[in-house]
Amino acid sequence: MSLPPLVEPAAELTVDEVRRYSRHLIIPDVGMDGQKRLKNAKVLAVGAGGLGSPALMYLAAAGVGTLGIVEFDEVDESNLQRQIIHSQSDIGRSKAESARDSVKGINPYVNVILHEERLDSSNVMEIFSQYDLIVDGTDNFATRYLVNDACVLLNKPYVWGSIYRFDGQASVFWSEHGPCYRCLYPEPPPPGMVPSCAEGGVLGVLCASIGSIQVTEAIKVLTGVGEPLVGRLMIYDALEMQYRQVKVRKDPDCAVCGENPTVTELIDYEAFCGVVSEEAQEAALGSTITPKQLKEWIDDGESIEIIDVREKNEYEIVSIPGARLVPKGEFLMGTALQDLPQDKRIVLHCKTGVRSAEVLAVLKSAGFADAVHVGGGVIGWVNQIEPHKPVY
Repeated sequence: MSLPPLVEPAAELTVDEVRRYSRHLIIPDVGMDGQKRLKNAKVLAVGAGGLGSPALMYLAAAGVGTLGIVEFDEVDESNLQRQIIHSQSDIGRSKAESARDSVKGINPYVNVILHEERLDSSNVMEIFSQYDLIVDGTDNFATRYLVNDACVLLNKPYVWGSIYRFDGQASVFWSEHGPCYRCLYPEPPPPGMVPSCAEGGVLGVLCASIGSIQVTEAIKVLTGVGEPLVGRLMIYDALEMQYRQVKVRKDPDCAVCGENPTVTELIDYEAFCGVVSEEAQEAALGSTITPKQLKEWIDDGESIEIIDVREKNEYEIVSIPGARLVPKGEFLMGTALQDLPQDKRIVLHCKTGVRSAEVLAVLKSAGFADAVHVGGGVIGWVNQIEPHKPVY
């Protein structure tokens, strides 16, 4: 559907701005009026990571007058494969500051506002209220539902994107004119069901594909041109090089934007999404050891069987000495249980401890009462025991 422009045009463009944006100005659908609207727009990017990187760079290049950046993390070497707004010299720096410097390098006429804090229920309303449009580049469900609910309560549109391995999705959610994120996904998936990019990986250039779609949609909403992805979900398969669309209808029973909403204020989104299931939390209680404890057990010759529940490609990057690879899926299907030794204590680990806690719950219910898992996983092991090994 066509929608009216989100923002009013600025009073004027300077001579330098006319030169800079001339290729926009000669597009009839954008023109002087559209560029003035971009200049007057205030857009907030949630995250300066995989999707936030191309989004911020193209928003800046397009001439969006004010860009806000919500980001609390620091640049890590593993980010550089896809987070192109950062460079080698930025490793260890604040992502927000690194992103700001890159934006200023692209377009010095952009006003950049930093929010170097973790977005949560205590600050999201105050931060979002300062902007016309939100661009969501988050990679966890708790923040996605937080962003959605805040935007619905504030009646603000936002452009959403999601990436995983070779697949991407994008849409525009605006409850005044169409569905919200909860209309599409009323409930988060069960804990551990959908791996994060940190667990499953992502093709770096996929970020550019989806990030550029997000910026295209942002420009359309801000200037009122074309038909934004309101009520439509764009799905991209990079391996097959295919785009397809799915219609998304407004759910009259939606918990937050429906006719009789049950969510009328922000909630505890970590609890709502549950990083780890209740069963895993119960199993891990009293059955979690540290990497240093595992090292002591190995050195003392304890009778243990170390099981790595990650995937084969992760195991090839780095592993704990003596660990045997049995991916989590084999435990969930039950095929791995018959091969476990009965005369040794089972010690599980994964990358950080989330997947191993889920597998621990399976083992406990199968009668392996003394099984434990390593809190912090192989990342904790490398940091505390073998710092010369790589992490990912």
